[in-house]
Amino acid sequence: MILIAGPYRSGSADDPDRIARNVAAMEAFVEPLYHAGHLPLLGEWLALPTARLAGSSQAGDAVFEAVFHPHAQRLLARCDAVLRIPGVSGGAELMAATARRLGKPVYYSLAEVPPA
Repeated sequence: MILIAGPYRSGSADDPDRIARNVAAMEAFVEPLYHAGHLPLLGEWLALPTARLAGSSQAGDAVFEAVFHPHAQRLLARCDAVLRIPGVSGGAELMAATARRLGKPVYYSLAEVPPA
């Protein structure tokens, strides 16, 4: 299981169209990882519904901040690695640092990811 980490809100000014483009950029790596035998995922797929259910009404509110990155960090305990895609992102850097702290590899390109 490989967590794909990249910009989500970074550089978006919280514009929904820009956030959607950031998500699409991460999701572009899903199929290649899947075909290499991995189970790819984005933390956003799980953290966003959790934040909403916890009472978050918008990205960046107090509930969102309390749930979003911590949720992905918990998820990393179950992942085998992180694929850090290009783009400035404090959250993605946090995921990479958390993976390294947990002794998991951090890849910076698809070419670095070994087949499963």
